This record gives sequence, structure tokens and C-alpha cells, in this order.
Amino acid sequence: MFAKRPEKTAELEPKGFSPRALAALAARRPALAAGAAAGLFVTAAATALLAAADPHAGAPLVRIALSAPGAPAPPPGWREALAPDSAQAPVTTDTVQLYASPPPSDANSPPVAGQAVISFPDGPAEPPQVDHAALTPSPIAGLTAAGPGGGLLPIIAADGRTPFSAYARPFQSNGKPKVAIIIGGLGLNAKETRQAIEQLPPEVTLSFVPYSDGLQGWIDLARANGHEVLLEAPMEPNDYPNNDPGPYTLLTTSKPADLTQHLDWLLSRATGYVGVTNYLGSKFVTSDAAMAAFSADLKQRGLAFVDDGSAARRGGGIPRASADRVIDDELAGDAIDKSLQALEATAVQRGQALGAGFAYPITLAEVQRWAASLASRGLQLAPVSAVAARR
Repeated sequence: MFAKRPEKTAELEPKGFSPRALAALAARRPALAAGAAAGLFVTAAATALLAAADPHAGAPLVRIALSAPGAPAPPPGWREALAPDSAQAPVTTDTVQLYASPPPSDANSPPVAGQAVISFPDGPAEPPQVDHAALTPSPIAGLTAAGPGGGLLPIIAADGRTPFSAYARPFQSNGKPKVAIIIGGLGLNAKETRQAIEQLPPEVTLSFVPYSDGLQGWIDLARANGHEVLLEAPMEPNDYPNNDPGPYTLLTTSKPADLTQHLDWLLSRATGYVGVTNYLGSKFVTSDAAMAAFSADLKQRGLAFVDDGSAARRGGGIPRASADRVIDDELAGDAIDKSLQALEATAVQRGQALGAGFAYPITLAEVQRWAASLASRGLQLAPVSAVAARR
């Protein structure tokens, strides 16, 4: 919005106290003229002080609301993705103030070229580190059916398309060893979730907690930034129920129908993911019956299963990938860096490698730094779908 053009300086003089009027008054009433002159001096001095306090006083002012430079337009539903802890990472807009100097003397004059001064109340926003190319918004027609609680469940389309193939990030191998990274635990903390979405390379796959508020908004925003997405399935750990992953935890003691019912509730929480990954599950993945029911449901829905390495020997006739290592078992920059180097060595030896990590600030920072120079070391960053294979 353009600010109202300031009035001309001459119009700021008090009426009846122009220089000509003062001269006439002095001839008739010297004392009153002296008082009026003093008043004019005070008014002029005050005007000068105000102008000195604001070097741009009297110049046209333009205010333009901006989002983060270079960021894609947020998809519908993104605001609901701001979880309760979003107070620690408010989404704000910056203000750009453009001053043209001097102002045009006539309303019909052409714009006057001048210096543009940009000010940010809270400091300039950092531009995104990478160029994100948006993926197709979800849901894609033909890949969903009605699910529990009004949600949508993934299905295989009539023409044979699967959610795994339709929602995968396009990838073209350059013949170099591939390294894939999954960052999990997203959706619960707004600050770290936005950091992962907006600052990590789009080839990094992101994994979201199904209990997150505004889950679909987060997934939409991730795909708008080019990231392939996984959904986390809470699975029974060895120390359950002391360690309880939530009300819809997949249990080894559940009947197949009950297990499938719980899994379908989790899957109906959102759309747009290529598959499922485990959250905990040290006991669940050792159960043949539980894993059979789990894999059967994923197979009929055209989804992949990607695990943190604990279920590396499991198949299921679905696209599968298992992490070669968890990169942030030790939360220290040097330790994470060593894990990433070891992952590179595995990729060189086997042709590909997969690492998994959590959305800790130090993990996000280390992965961002590491990925920036990966190509210079003769490796290619890839989404998890590029290293998954049916087994």
C-alpha cells in the first residue's frame, strides 16, 4: 500500500504568519509581531528536529508484505500444520520499506529514481539453501478410498498405479553410488519440521509422526518443497507397555483383523506418502504373524516399507529398504559426520546406502552441510524410493 503523499512544506506554515503578513503586522503593532515571529521560529525548529529524527521524513513510503525469499507458495492447509509449540517459531512476514528521494514535485511527474532502503524489524530472513521443485499435490485421483473417521486410505489405481510409484520423487541415476537419507520424527515440533522441509535438499526423504496436528498440511508443504514422504507406524517395542508409542501401536498380540484396523487408521491420517517406516518396533518386527498381516495390508495398498535396520531380513513382496545405519545414535557433530562418512563408504562398496536420522537440530545442520558437497566426492543423493527394491 502506498502511503499518502506528504503535504508541501509551504503549507505547513501557520495561517496568518507568512513573511509578508509579519511585515505588515510589525508596522502596526511591533510587540505582537515580535511574538508571532517567535512562534514561527519555534514551529520551524520543531519541524527541523522531526525531520532530523527521521532521515526519510517527507519521502514516499512503500510497504510490501513478503514471505521467505524464494520459498514456494504454501499449499492449502499449511496453517493447520502449526502445532501447539509453534509459539516458539512463529510464522511472520517481513516488511520492505522503499524510499524514493526526492519526492516528485508534481502528481503527474514520472517516478523518481532513488536508493531503495530495505529494513527488516527482526533481521533479514535467510533465503532457502536449495532450489526445491514441487511434487504433484496429493491426493492424486484414483489412488484413494474412504477410510476410518472420514479420512482417505491409499489404494492401487484401476490402471495399476501405486501410491509408491505415483508419490515417489522422480530420480535419474547418473551412474554414481547413491546415498539416501531419511529424517524422521517430523510434525511434532514446528520449528524443526519447517527447517527440515525448507532447508534440506529435496532428495532427502522426510518421515512424519501420524499423531501430528495438521499432518496433511505438513505433508503438503513437504511435497511442495520437493520432498518424498513416509508415514511412521508405531510398533511394539520389547519394553512395551513401559515404552508406549501411542494408542494405535501395532501389537504382536493383536488378531490380524485388529492389527489391520489399527494400521488403516494410521494410514488414513493423510495422503501423499510413498510408504511406511517403523517407529520403535523391536518386538513387532520379530513376529512372523504380525509382520505378515502388516505386509499384506501394505501390499494391497501399493505401499513400501522402509525400516531403521531392525527388520532388514524381512520381505513381504513389497518395495523394501532398510537403513544401513542410524546416523545420529550419538548426538555430536563429529559423531554424525563419521556416520555419514561410513555411509559413503558403504555406498561406494555396494552401489547404494541408506541412512536414518531424527529431526534434532544438530542432525539437520550436519546433513545439510554434508549434502552440499556430496556430489564433489563422486556420490549422488537420492530419495528412498530410488534405493528400495521389491522383496
